[in-house]
Amino acid sequence: MAEVKNITLPVVDLAGNEVEKVELSGEVFATEVNKQVMFDAVQVYQANQRQATAKTKKRAEVSGGGIKPWRQKGTGRARAGSSRSPLWRHGGIVFGPTGNQNFKLAQNKKAHNLALRSALTLKVNDKAMVVVKDFTLPSFKTKEMVKVCEALKLPAKSLLVVPEENDTLMMSARNIPGLIVVNYNNVSVYDVLNADSVVMELEAAKKVEEALK
Repeated sequence: MAEVKNITLPVVDLAGNEVEKVELSGEVFATEVNKQVMFDAVQVYQANQRQATAKTKKRAEVSGGGIKPWRQKGTGRARAGSSRSPLWRHGGIVFGPTGNQNFKLAQNKKAHNLALRSALTLKVNDKAMVVVKDFTLPSFKTKEMVKVCEALKLPAKSLLVVPEENDTLMMSARNIPGLIVVNYNNVSVYDVLNADSVVMELEAAKKVEEALK
């Protein structure tokens, strides 16, 4: 197997000006892309997002129907014992969801890390990854975040990865549609693939590299 070379990416400030360059591990950001594990990771993520609260009423749970609709014989109609029968309109539902469904799926850590490395590599290959020196904003204002997005020329759907909880950034970004802010240890394969651009704070990029190497 050929040795994977490290990659070099420009590091910019919040005004979009390049201030330095950073060398990142090729094992994480320039690895061989595995589409199958990425598909599995997305499937696991979406399945685990399901609330599974859908429920229908069985015949025992439908109200009414306690009396026999008509006598057993002599009417010319089919026999009927209850209006709660599944054959009747507004009757019980057969084999419907119970509200206790379990759609949970799992993926082992090794496969998930491979999927995340593959997703990050795709973004690097598509030139859709931006490394920012420091994402410290002066105030809790959405307009400050909008200025940064415009300076960095970020598309509508962007994922911001930070090294630690950043309340100022979270508050500033929460009212901007399509902009998601996550901690470096909570990045999902789905979020990376779904974003048109991934923006990483320099320290967060180093932490992601260390976690996935």
